[in-house]
Amino acid sequence: MSMSKGSNVAVPASAVRVELGWSSGPGVPDADASALLLGAAGKVRSDADFVFYNQPAHASGAVRRDGKQDSGGRITDVLTVDLARVEPAVERVVVVASADGGTFGQVPGLSIRVLDAAAGTEIARFDSTDATVETAFVLGELYRRQGAWKFRAVGQGYGSGLVGLATDFGITVDDPPATAAPAPRQAPAQQPYPPQPVPQPATPAQPYGAPAQPYAAPAQPYTAPTQPYGTPTQPYAAPAAPTPPPSAPSPYPPPPAPSSGGPVRLSKVTLTKEAPSVSLTKQGGTSGAMRVNLNWEVRKQFKGWGSKLGRAVAMHGDLDLDLCALYELTDGRKGVVQALGNAFGALHQPPYIHLDGDDRTGAVDSGENLTINLDRKAELRRVLIFVTIYEGARSFADLHATVTLQPQHGAPVEFFLDECTVPSTVCALALITNTGSDLVVQREARYLVPQRGVSPQRTIDHAYGWGMNWTPGRK
Repeated sequence: MSMSKGSNVAVPASAVRVELGWSSGPGVPDADASALLLGAAGKVRSDADFVFYNQPAHASGAVRRDGKQDSGGRITDVLTVDLARVEPAVERVVVVASADGGTFGQVPGLSIRVLDAAAGTEIARFDSTDATVETAFVLGELYRRQGAWKFRAVGQGYGSGLVGLATDFGITVDDPPATAAPAPRQAPAQQPYPPQPVPQPATPAQPYGAPAQPYAAPAQPYTAPTQPYGTPTQPYAAPAAPTPPPSAPSPYPPPPAPSSGGPVRLSKVTLTKEAPSVSLTKQGGTSGAMRVNLNWEVRKQFKGWGSKLGRAVAMHGDLDLDLCALYELTDGRKGVVQALGNAFGALHQPPYIHLDGDDRTGAVDSGENLTINLDRKAELRRVLIFVTIYEGARSFADLHATVTLQPQHGAPVEFFLDECTVPSTVCALALITNTGSDLVVQREARYLVPQRGVSPQRTIDHAYGWGMNWTPGRK
């Protein structure tokens, strides 16, 4: 149902999927979806009521940011709202878009869709067509009315970005909002919004360069093995302390969410082909735990050579992707962290990397996660994060994936994978390198095609020069 600004519609579903969408292209800034849970006074109760890229889930479980997907140039950032779990004190869930590196006048095809999360049917759609200098937008809101939920198309812009918008709704941020007034834009009369701050040109994040001396692959020629491999023949042996089982939570604390006791950090880093690397040292993210998250889903629209395969994948209930890491310690020891062979690693002993479990369907809300102990960064020379298809598909074609590296301290680093156009079963995601004076994250997003009879693990090993021996393994 297409809506005009200020109109509203009943929401019959108990849970909805809210999609912020736009068309990408040269000169088009990135955008992000956020949500604010507001009480009767039209303000958040605390900073915990702000769901965004640095705080992707509400404590109640009612609102969750699922991340971005790229469907052939159409970018979608998704929020899931479980209306049945929204606390009684929350009267409105405001859906926000913020531009990173430009204004919404440069963002074509900006829209918001509300879909029934269970049935996938569209409940409402609002297309924003009059953006100019705004760097943040309240696109719509879910609100209670006589015991039921409704959705209103709002379309109110802010020139002061997410900082100014969040501040107006009661969030304490780490940077003050701008002070000049933007061009006036009217909110619906039924629900007035706070006054708007001044338009200021947004400044894109400036990522840092790649390390000056990247690791060089060994010179000896590669010889394909005669049988497939999956686990190293001589994996690094951890001390006697038991490794947590796959179902156990990580023994290392996850990165903390912003709390009402301190300002919310709005900074982030998005890696792209044009700006593929960032210094964690300069971002202040070199201590504590760093969570590496892979969240993926099957695309429902298919085209080109992968269409037949894609439709088969979409109907396959046994699709299993594995998040893995090759590591090399500064003393030369090497190994792998992966579900295959139950090599889940450990955080407080070598290799200082832990895999929290094995998501065999993609249905786990948090996806799969690796946690790296950056307090032991001096003992890590390099870590290669990669993903393999264990079963259920022959290629990454028609699969969406978003990768987020969340340091406990410092800005999150995120990117999504390009569309796969080759029959690949292994993809290098990111390379973390300790140069001695810096800790650098390099976006790889590199799809590899194994030779016949060669495992994905052996393929990624050869491409990045780890030089390990591999034997067959299973879960």
